[in-house]
Amino acid sequence: MATITSLGVGSGLDLTGLLDELQKAERGKLEPITQQKADQQAKISAYGQLQTSLNAFNDAVAKINDPKLYQSLSSSVRGDDIKAATSASALPGSYRVEVSQVATYGSLASESITGIDKPSDALELNGATAIRLNFAGSESDPVDIEFDANSSLNDIRDAINANKDAGVNATIINDGEGYRLALSSKATGADASIDSFEFVGGEGQGPFAEAEEAGAKQQGQDASLTVNGISITSASNQVEGAIQGVTLNLNELSIAEGEKATSTVNIERDTLKQREAINDFVDAYNDLKDTTNGLTSFNAESGTAGELLGDRTLRTIESRLRSVLTGGGEGGELSTLSQLGITLEAGTTLSGKLEVDDEKLDNLIANDPQALSAFFAGDNKDGGLAGKLNSSIEQMTSSNGVLTGAVTGAESNVKSLDERYARMEKSIDATIARYRAQFSQLDVMVAEMNSMSSYLTQQFDALDAQLGR
Repeated sequence: MATITSLGVGSGLDLTGLLDELQKAERGKLEPITQQKADQQAKISAYGQLQTSLNAFNDAVAKINDPKLYQSLSSSVRGDDIKAATSASALPGSYRVEVSQVATYGSLASESITGIDKPSDALELNGATAIRLNFAGSESDPVDIEFDANSSLNDIRDAINANKDAGVNATIINDGEGYRLALSSKATGADASIDSFEFVGGEGQGPFAEAEEAGAKQQGQDASLTVNGISITSASNQVEGAIQGVTLNLNELSIAEGEKATSTVNIERDTLKQREAINDFVDAYNDLKDTTNGLTSFNAESGTAGELLGDRTLRTIESRLRSVLTGGGEGGELSTLSQLGITLEAGTTLSGKLEVDDEKLDNLIANDPQALSAFFAGDNKDGGLAGKLNSSIEQMTSSNGVLTGAVTGAESNVKSLDERYARMEKSIDATIARYRAQFSQLDVMVAEMNSMSSYLTQQFDALDAQLGR
């Protein structure tokens, strides 16, 4: 029996069209799986948005969980080019600073060395094997810098500069008549000033001595200043301790002889940083609420819903955060956010946004920063409201947290749906193949029946003709 390769050719029926309709109907079984997968993928994306908002909120929480925030001070200077930097131990106040002298480096130059053409030439050292550096400070020990026999001026310079304890930097100067060894103290101040040098380990001074002309030796000086009339000296131009918790920088001052540089240093509480940090906390929470409200929204007119409408994980996160926020702090002057001037917007539920009474909050920042510190930061990392929020968020977003678990569950569902889709598609292909085989058999049978019918009709027509019908 001949096989019909194109459905409907033998029977004249539209079996191909019928098979296409059956295949379309069978593949319709895949649509619910595709939709369920799209829903799970939308959930994963929504959880990602929630995670991003939670991280941003936690970053803002971390800033108000730092006790140093509530101790921060700022300095301002009116007058000459004095700079001031504060630390946590500084106290508010106003200080008049008069500087009559800045700290300077000491320097010392040798006399010109004759008898050499260039500083790399070997020197006649008279057996000397080291150069001894003496400093002005009574408690400063001399420093011996050793070098090899027949060393050059370059070698002596390099030996000094290679010794970390030398206390000076060495250079070579050509004054037009010969070469000089020039030494400059590494630190400012009178005690650190280079006072003299001498060659040791040989006979005599060596090939050169200290220059005696004016200007060849500059004695280092201490800075001299008064703070609110109290006289202070400092070996460094970074003056610490003259004002508690404040470092004065005198490096940019230029003071002519007999003159003074006068400035007023004001140390004030840095209320701006505190206000910004608390407002950032409120804004970050409100941004988080915008995210959660969008993910759980429902439009009655269009019938569209947020990806996490009715989602248990999101409800759990909101509930835990709300519990910490409404619980407030413990044991301090302040126990609730409302006492700080931070309240839920009027007419909203507990899931609404926060709003700030700026006047009330500014008053606390200006007059009672320690109460704010106790409320938000507490006496340890997890003691205040911010610490509790941080702990709760980290727990929910950890590898064992509810948010991570929800994402893992959704990803598992996607994988399961992919497997189910593959199995269903394989089943549909098998069903369509069976239909195709059955339709092929039907096509052959109908073709044979049509052929038999045609043959019988011809025989009956011939019989009728013989009988004269």
